[in-house]
Amino acid sequence: MGSMSWIHWVIVIGIVALLFGGRGKLSSVMGDAAKGIRAFKDGLKDDTSSEAADNKAKGALPRTEAEAEELRKS
Repeated sequence: MGSMSWIHWVIVIGIVALLFGGRGKLSSVMGDAAKGIRAFKDGLKDDTSSEAADNKAKGALPRTEAEAEELRKS
């Protein structure tokens, strides 16, 4: 037991607390992590859509054929 330093013990205790402590289920912890990742991705999508709106407002040329079609429709 003397071969493990204090940082190793902190890591082991953290893993044990994650597996057995808290809400009691690893799946709920992973579900919360997945919700956070999904919210982050949704936030990135919102930024790109507002960027496209800014480009349209400035009169920028479309970068793709799909954007050109969208401009023709509106």
